[in-house]
Amino acid sequence: MKPFPIPVVPFGPGSQSDEGELDYMTMPQAMFTYSAPRLPEPEDMAQLTAAHGVLRAVLAALDAAQAGQLSAPISLEGIDAANLALINQVLGEGEVSARIGGTDQVLIQEAVFAGVWRCVRKDGERVVSDEISVGPIPDGLIAAARAGAGGKINVVIPSPLPAGVMNAPSVLAELSEHVGQWREGAPTHVINLSLLPLSPQDSAILDGQIGNGSVLILSRGYGNCRITSTGVPNCWQVVYYNSQDEIILNTIEIVDIPEVACAAREDLADSHERLAEVLQWVEAK
Repeated sequence: MKPFPIPVVPFGPGSQSDEGELDYMTMPQAMFTYSAPRLPEPEDMAQLTAAHGVLRAVLAALDAAQAGQLSAPISLEGIDAANLALINQVLGEGEVSARIGGTDQVLIQEAVFAGVWRCVRKDGERVVSDEISVGPIPDGLIAAARAGAGGKINVVIPSPLPAGVMNAPSVLAELSEHVGQWREGAPTHVINLSLLPLSPQDSAILDGQIGNGSVLILSRGYGNCRITSTGVPNCWQVVYYNSQDEIILNTIEIVDIPEVACAAREDLADSHERLAEVLQWVEAK
């Protein structure tokens, strides 16, 4: 009998080894969720009328924000320590924080109510202003990012290219084209760097051409997301990390502000409802 020309591969349970199993990258496991703030008894808060007034103003600003209207920032200047403590207790800390660099540094922390932002401007260690801004993004964040970009629009592709460069020229060409065409209200253009093989030389050219801006935003909603303005107007680097701080997505976004940093209209509606419930307890007689 002639030998069978095709080798017979064993099949069935136990016929295959366990070697070569797929090793999937770990995805984020935890998600930030709202929890109502723990507050003193109503009788202990009854005399803190300044805090009541501030929280009422925040609620009114949330109402206006749902209709697409902007409200003036709510100043906390002159609020005494007891009232400020209650305001801090109610607002808490949410999933997004931001920092604007420069001569006057601005530290921003979202409250547990999405779309409510605590903005503290500092000159060194001295607090210049302490305000609450209400809306999809903190007041002045887009303007600060554009100011930090310094008006640079044209991205230059180095010539001759250093050895080892692969995809940086095509990325820079795409970036330059879309930055030049971008207009207010235009849809976001995303360049997914995770899909491209990038050599260390590619990364060095991209970092050198894009540069660093003045705004850093951190979002901890599902895993971690680091959003950095660049030296190019309306250009942001958005990097997503899993629970082990490994990069799972690295992108460049051409837009006025990345959507992941913003509170959606549904978030504003939820915040209005939740803050109204908290205020019922705070102002209970």
